Amino acid sequence: MRLEKSCSEEVDVAQIQEMCVIFLRECPSGALHLHEFKRIFGVQSSSAEESLFLETIFRSFDTNQDNTLDFIEYVAALNLILRGNLEDRLKWSFKMYDRDGNGKLDRKEVKRLIRILQKIKLQKSEVGLTSSQICDRIFELVDDNNDGEITLGEFMEGAQKDEWLMDLLNLDADMSGWVIQNCRKLP
Repeated sequence: MRLEKSCSEEVDVAQIQEMCVIFLRECPSGALHLHEFKRIFGVQSSSAEESLFLETIFRSFDTNQDNTLDFIEYVAALNLILRGNLEDRLKWSFKMYDRDGNGKLDRKEVKRLIRILQKIKLQKSEVGLTSSQICDRIFELVDDNNDGEITLGEFMEGAQKDEWLMDLLNLDADMSGWVIQNCRKLP
């Protein structure tokens, strides 16, 4: 099952060291700005969805909210994305998509997440569902108390028990391959 795969895969320490060297080469000042973060991951200005996704990731790791990632924030981000366990990555994913920070995902936030993931993955749902239909299905699977909002607990439980949902969220829950691939785009 997909959960076992994502939990058992480990990133080589040499790969993390390579990304740290890239940080130091690209940001000798020790402060990584959003535009540099996008450049490191090879995001072109014409890719609005990927740009928005990386901006969301960047903001989630800017713990002191100074609009830069220092080396410690960068290493913490790499550690979570590349070596973190499934539970920690799901908590991070939830936090990242909870745009208003109220601890719950509403339909607007979930539809936004679906649109971003579909465009980044460059594919429509394999069953031909629209964003609204996928959103409805997610709420049917995960919103246990039918209050129109998904709590962190509902999100984590639903993602771990439903393979379709885990596959949809795969870019968030198991990003190590995506990070490594995009980091290698640098000259």
